[in-house]
Amino acid sequence: MFRSLRRVGSSVGALVLALGAGPTLAADLGAAPSRPMPVFTQVDPGAVDPSTWIVTVSASLQAIPRYPGASDYTAVGYPGIDIRKAGEPRRFSTPDDGFSVSLYDDPVFRIGPTARIVPGRYYGDDRRHLFGFRDARIALEPGVFAEFYPSPSIRTRVEIRQGVYGHHGTVGSIAADYLMPVGQFLFSLGPRLNVGDASYARKYFGVSPAEAALNGRVTPYNPDSFYAAGVLGAVTYTQDETWAYTGYAGYTRILGASGDSPLVRRPFGNPDQFQFGLKIDYAFRMPAQF
Repeated sequence: MFRSLRRVGSSVGALVLALGAGPTLAADLGAAPSRPMPVFTQVDPGAVDPSTWIVTVSASLQAIPRYPGASDYTAVGYPGIDIRKAGEPRRFSTPDDGFSVSLYDDPVFRIGPTARIVPGRYYGDDRRHLFGFRDARIALEPGVFAEFYPSPSIRTRVEIRQGVYGHHGTVGSIAADYLMPVGQFLFSLGPRLNVGDASYARKYFGVSPAEAALNGRVTPYNPDSFYAAGVLGAVTYTQDETWAYTGYAGYTRILGASGDSPLVRRPFGNPDQFQFGLKIDYAFRMPAQF
């Protein structure tokens, strides 16, 4: 599966850094997920200084498919930052959340803008099998998200996004996570569903007559939708107030019309998509006035 593992190009890093460097007060960076902890953690107001900020910086390394439907994997490293007032618990998030900022936030519900990056598919990724195919550029998908906690141990999340660069389709994702704290550990596990319209499906899984003729190994294919289902699990060890470490793994299966595309069938690709990652958090206090 891991025929080759290499770092994503500078265009991916630039987009990640551009998104991650934006305003982060009362926010969590989804692709660089925050330290998982139950949302209803209680803090004694008299034990903290409300004029102090808690700054958490993180470093993540993740292995993901080189592009949607690929059988090869690539490594991507990225930073993250979260800033919140002392005494405010940090929200739980997962590696497949979009980059998010909360506009409304209470212990049960929150909503706000989000954005996600989709890796591009380029001829240089696989010269043998992608000969004749047009490049599918790295994509940016801004949108909105909503989270709802039916109980302290269950988080549900919905995202709706629109491609504005790389593709112009409409996509969405639905996730649920069960949270189980055990001492200094927090375990999470939950199902995932990702969907996309015909425009998105044709961009990454379609084969035009011209591409089929040039490639010579596939026939034209025009998928009318995209959907994929899977599961994601993570475990975080919180060493102390300063350090925390997270490992996570996920599996997704491309289904339906997109799953029947020759681009996700061997030897071109694989409908079974995996992701693995590690993250380190470092937190410190900073006075509001400095």
